[in-house]
Amino acid sequence: MTTTLRWLGHATTVLDLDGTRVVTDPLLGRHAGLLRRRGGQPRDTDWSGPDLVLLSHLHHDHAELASLRRLGEVPVITAPANAAWLRAKGLRGAVGLHEDAWFRAAGVQVRLVPAVHGHRPMPHRPNATNGHLVRSGAVTIWVAGDTEPFAAMADLAELAGAAIDVAVVPVGGWGPRLSGGHMDPVQAAEACRVVGARLAVPVHWGTLHAPASRRLPPGWMDRAGPAFAAALAHHAPGCRSLVLQPGEQVDLGAGLGRTAP
Repeated sequence: MTTTLRWLGHATTVLDLDGTRVVTDPLLGRHAGLLRRRGGQPRDTDWSGPDLVLLSHLHHDHAELASLRRLGEVPVITAPANAAWLRAKGLRGAVGLHEDAWFRAAGVQVRLVPAVHGHRPMPHRPNATNGHLVRSGAVTIWVAGDTEPFAAMADLAELAGAAIDVAVVPVGGWGPRLSGGHMDPVQAAEACRVVGARLAVPVHWGTLHAPASRRLPPGWMDRAGPAFAAALAHHAPGCRSLVLQPGEQVDLGAGLGRTAP
């Protein structure tokens, strides 16, 4: 059975876990509000047919309604306030999970975990934030969502009931300066050390930019991923970095030294 992760850019990943497909924070088109995507939009074949969608919060670069609707009526796992808002927008599959609850789909289990992302609250959407823990028979994954460092990261393995095999962590943004509620490459590397992850995939970098980005320092979009890999080698040498380009896929089982049965 396959255990793969494909990064589609920004915070969107596709996890194929023993026959169950999970999509995180789907952004499938060319733009997110005023923000522009560098490069082509994801191929339909890379994300089609999901069994679950994980949604961290309702900022437009993570909860883009047109993208969510393209995925069909599948469960969208998020905080209760966010789920109620999504259902009011016609996304009837939205599921609001409460603390300590696990959602099960085929061989995959998902629960919400904390995230601290209170900067720039929106007046027209709920502002609940969360990350996710994903367990399958092969791997345990922490999908951090947008967050700044917080003390309870040290408790994630206990919440998962297993060691964290893979951390999917944000390392940048859509400009060279990060606003509050995010992690830079060094903070993300330290987070991977704290949770004890064995593999780490940096996301939330190198994809979106504001229309005025031509006036920003050259090359800023390409720095965060390599900077995270260097920081991880220093702060968490026991954790291996998997720096992808949009559209690239990795075999998580092989990265963890496991072979398919």
